[in-house]
Amino acid sequence: MTPFNLKIITPAKVFFDDKSANVIVRTTVGDVGILAHHEAYIAALPTGKMRVMDKDGKYRAAAVATGTIRVEEGGEDVVILAQSCEWKEKIDIPRAEKSKKEAEKLMEDSSLSDMERDLAEQKYKRAINRLSVANDE
Repeated sequence: MTPFNLKIITPAKVFFDDKSANVIVRTTVGDVGILAHHEAYIAALPTGKMRVMDKDGKYRAAAVATGTIRVEEGGEDVVILAQSCEWKEKIDIPRAEKSKKEAEKLMEDSSLSDMERDLAEQKYKRAINRLSVANDE
């Protein structure tokens, strides 16, 4: 497979900046695989799993929390902007379980405003995604 430039950026850091031959991400309309020479493309990314093929042809899984993907004209450069991104092997499972429980407790609170409930639901989705990616074979 022909490699292309892949850059994954979060507010905290440049998460990944290297060559890849394939990236598979969940978009708001379904999973999309990007190869070199892909047509120009932009899509929103919900919280979900991403797989990046490394230089050795092996896939690495990551948990992504909302963002966008943009493929430049000609498909040589792909940029993913994400709120957060974690490699599967770096996910702190006890922390994710704690976040899930905290979010569940928050969502049970009937006095929450709509905005607070939305934030609690987003926290819950991020925790569930992180646990799913961490436990995926």
